[in-house]
Formats: sequence, structure tokens, C-alpha cells
Amino acid sequence: MEWNPAYLWLLLALALGVAELLSGGLILLALALAAGLTALAALTGAGLSLQLLTLGLASGILVPLAIKVIKPRFSPRGVAYGTTGTGVERGRHYPVLRRDFDGASGIKINGDFYRIRLPDGTTDLPEGTRVTFRAFDGTTAQVTLDD
Repeated sequence: MEWNPAYLWLLLALALGVAELLSGGLILLALALAAGLTALAALTGAGLSLQLLTLGLASGILVPLAIKVIKPRFSPRGVAYGTTGTGVERGRHYPVLRRDFDGASGIKINGDFYRIRLPDGTTDLPEGTRVTFRAFDGTTAQVTLDD
């Protein structure tokens, strides 16, 4: 068997495909497909510069496609990743919680604990008090007491 650059591209595609199984982000899958297309270009006798151009073009098309089109189809319904702090929580009501290790008062938004501060500067409220989220000030949640 004679060595062919296509084998190197196929090996790279296989390694990226296996790595995708461990990560689940679909980016490595897009890169694996791009490496597979580059292997096809190498099999047709394309030179190194054309192989690299194929890899670049295929990656430039497949990676954004994986991020914008394919990945949202695999995300759970109702989950808006990266929305905390963008204002979508404004006006929602939360119960005050106490953090175990330091007893800080805070609220949980999308599973993350944020310390609270009322407009008058108060940061300590009894657990279970209902508050309305207004905005973030750094990592502190600005809240008001519910009526």
C-alpha cells in the first residue's frame, strides 16, 4: 500500500469525530467533515495548497452551519443559553435563599446564585422573602421587595 495524503486527512477526520463524541459541541464534527472533504480532494490528486484551501472553505461553511443551524436542534426546548444578564429576567419574582457556607442572602437565576441588594442598600433579608429582580450590578442582583 502506497502512502497517500488522503490517509492523513482521513485519520484527522476520524480523530476529530472521536473527539466530538467526548465534547458534544458539534464544532469538532464540522471540522471532521471538513477534513473528510479535504481527503476527497487529496484523493482526486489536488496539491497541498488546494487541499488547504478546501479545508479552509469547508470549515468556513460547516462550522457556522453547525453553530447556527444544527446545534440549536439538539438543545433542550425552553433553554436560552447565555441569557442571564441580558434583561430577560427583569420583572420576575424570586424567593430569597441563604447560601450554606456564608449565610449570604441571594436569589437563584438559571441555577446560579446571585447576592442581592435593595435600593436602600440592604443586602440581608429573611429566607423565603419574595423579591422582584430589576437589574445586575456586576454580580449583585438589584431587587425590590414584592408588595
